[in-house]
Amino acid sequence: MNSTSWFARFAKTTSRAAGRPMTFLGAALVVVIWAATGPLFGYSDTWQLVINTGTTVVTFLMVFLIQHTQNRDSEAVQVKLDELIRATEGARNALLDIEDLEEEQQDAIRAGYARLAQVARDARARRKGGAPGDTGDEETPGEA
Repeated sequence: MNSTSWFARFAKTTSRAAGRPMTFLGAALVVVIWAATGPLFGYSDTWQLVINTGTTVVTFLMVFLIQHTQNRDSEAVQVKLDELIRATEGARNALLDIEDLEEEQQDAIRAGYARLAQVARDARARRKGGAPGDTGDEETPGEA
């Protein structure tokens, strides 16, 4: 089950490396060296073009690598959530693969949950002696 493609391995490794402090320091060092060489090259158009082209190319390629890694991570989280829903007794299995529904369908389901949440908040406020619609924000965390 660990037969990932060369691109997936490359994207994951590059994505991890890009987020490390040493990578940031390396990039910052490149910028400092580039800026320090400005007087040497007379702040020429070519001198400016070097940093512009370099950063554009790196940014362009990193977008695809990071997006690939995020897509894989997101899909893995969705599968894990689907398994939790499936394994939880009383859970609504209709919510499995909800990410594949049209936006309008997702909005309708989300609105249904918003109504359930409001009903629960209103019931909680009534039990605590507050008015319906109170959020109970003044309560301590963990209080039920």
